[in-house]
Amino acid sequence: MGALSYTATMSLDGYVADANGDFDRLGPSAEVFQSHVDRMGMVSTEVLGRNTYLLMRYWESAPADGSWGAAEHEFARRWRGIEHIVASSTLTRDDLASERDRLVPDLDLGELERIVAQAAGEVEIFGPTTASAAIRAGLVQNFRFFVVPKVVGGGLRAVPEDTQLDLRLAEHRIFDNGTAYLHYTQH
Repeated sequence: MGALSYTATMSLDGYVADANGDFDRLGPSAEVFQSHVDRMGMVSTEVLGRNTYLLMRYWESAPADGSWGAAEHEFARRWRGIEHIVASSTLTRDDLASERDRLVPDLDLGELERIVAQAAGEVEIFGPTTASAAIRAGLVQNFRFFVVPKVVGGGLRAVPEDTQLDLRLAEHRIFDNGTAYLHYTQH
């Protein structure tokens, strides 16, 4: 049986993207990116919404210009080695990048609980919109936040506005660029 986790890179004021949907200002430094590479070693399954899935398809093959370094190649290798469950009512099987990717048109909490129960390792739910129902329902056991020292003033919140949780700090780290990694567990 797996454990459900939610990881988000967010601004100091709690947004994963600004009001225009831009998240580039929150991009990781090389040191922070390496921590994502390391973290992927624990993940057996990713649950993603349509937009996040389409964005992450970038990792399916290296760019022809040779711009990836060793860390990018390792992240891509790990990414391609895990199961992807795509929660979307608009994508079709033909839109998926790989046979290991599974489409779930309606991801309800019962289906998510079954996915976690059947997983060999950690199940990461990726994207605040896809994760919101699970966060509100108290199903997420681990919250991993990468807090970037920038304020964007509004946009897509990392955690749903109406959520109340009692969390315990399990781990923390400050990176050279000022990004804070905060790992919380549900009480």
